[in-house]
Amino acid sequence: MTENEPDNSFQGPASDKTFLGHPVGLFVLFFTEMWERFSYYGMRGLLKLYMVNYLFVGLRQSLQQGPYDKSGDSAGVLGWSFFKALLPNSTPEEMQTCITSKLESLAAGNPASDIAPVLGDVAMRIAESTCIANPWASIIYGWYTGLVYLTPLLGGIVADRYLGQRKTVIVGGVLMAIGHFVMAFEDLFFLALAFLIIGNGAFKPNISTQVGNLYPPGDPRRDGAFTIFYMGINLGAFLTNLVCGTLAATIGWHYGFGAAGVGMCCGLVIYMFGQKYLAPDTLSKAAKSSGPVEVKPFGKDEWGRIWALIILCGLNVVFWAVYEQQGNTMQTWADEQTIWPVILGFQIPATWFQSFNPFFIFALAPLLDMFWRWESKKGREPSSVGKMAIGCAILGLSFIVMVIGAKVVGTGKGSLFWPVVCTLLLTVGELYLSPIGLSLVTKVSPARIVSMMMGMWFLSSFFGNVLSGYIGSLYGQISNTSFFLLLMALGLAAGGAIFAVKEPLKRVMAGAQGKI
Repeated sequence: MTENEPDNSFQGPASDKTFLGHPVGLFVLFFTEMWERFSYYGMRGLLKLYMVNYLFVGLRQSLQQGPYDKSGDSAGVLGWSFFKALLPNSTPEEMQTCITSKLESLAAGNPASDIAPVLGDVAMRIAESTCIANPWASIIYGWYTGLVYLTPLLGGIVADRYLGQRKTVIVGGVLMAIGHFVMAFEDLFFLALAFLIIGNGAFKPNISTQVGNLYPPGDPRRDGAFTIFYMGINLGAFLTNLVCGTLAATIGWHYGFGAAGVGMCCGLVIYMFGQKYLAPDTLSKAAKSSGPVEVKPFGKDEWGRIWALIILCGLNVVFWAVYEQQGNTMQTWADEQTIWPVILGFQIPATWFQSFNPFFIFALAPLLDMFWRWESKKGREPSSVGKMAIGCAILGLSFIVMVIGAKVVGTGKGSLFWPVVCTLLLTVGELYLSPIGLSLVTKVSPARIVSMMMGMWFLSSFFGNVLSGYIGSLYGQISNTSFFLLLMALGLAAGGAIFAVKEPLKRVMAGAQGKI
């Protein structure tokens, strides 16, 4: 018996107000998450380029995508000597492949941005330092984006057992805001990352869980609610690169990071003022119960559903390892091998590439929702697990575009067509997997550990992001064609594996709430 075991009965939001057929609380969470993702993706879109072209090199770009016009010393970054010793060094052959390509780019310059060609010793110095930094930056990027998905497991446990979801979200938001502002001080780079990693862990699983808490068991609106919530994520991701990326390109890197911090503060304010529209979290419901609640061990059915989610999380690792190349190697391609247009004298910065994916989310999510409803009426809608298998396969197939693009472009610069079309197809795969997985966790998890299981879902992203960093370190060290073929094969393999276990998992999860 324990005072802290939650009452799993549905209580719903305190307010009965609805908007577009959903509780108003959904839209409080929508805008909170929108601003939080504004902050996260704004920082993420700059991160790899900032490390390669500014933080870890001697000759630096004072503006993103500008000339190398500033001297610096990475030795002043707190903790860099420790982390540097842990990172692998490239072989001479790998370095030469990278340097040759970089020298060609420097010799061409960029007339549209008034960047003159760089030749001789200066070009060699830039090429050597950036080629050394590139695999390091890829691995650090992978570990950072991985750890922000590892800490949600701990954040879910803290919320379920100690603070409750609301308080944990607020603590996480404050820590992330601090981290974004600390990013403006380059010597505190790793300290800023630590604030962001811990803060995200507290925030991420508990904001998603509160969406599910707004709906009673079996409510058919739940999948649609998560799709709307997912669009909030991508609205923030779309807007942020137009703001943070532009500031980094026109005023300086640190202004871009500062804007991300302002976005996080906006999200906190909305969340604080919207509390009355949210459902009580599990600890609040337990506190209101008339007496201690018996702690029952998980039954066979519950353990089966828990293990089914763990298996899916394990298979999703490969999906995220390939998907997260968007902010890593695909961003490098967009920066180094893509011709960006000049509009009314303004050179579009390469960081705007990160806005294509969320833009396609807006465009495609409603169409896919209608398509799935049409399939459902015909009795042909795939199960949640089936959709996830399809998503992995589409992700892998999207990189056929980049394989062809790598052959066409070679070591030079090419059209926006290649990364944009790849991103379009990749987004379809994402919509088949990510929001469906979030909804599945809230339907399948035993209610008293739903936040922890949401953290488990994000754990697959941790391993996937870390793996993405090591996969990304191969970029520039093997041919681009081979690299993108590797990504295609990994995506298809993950889809095949999920499809192979689809039917057994559906049988195990048959007792869950709603359609799986």
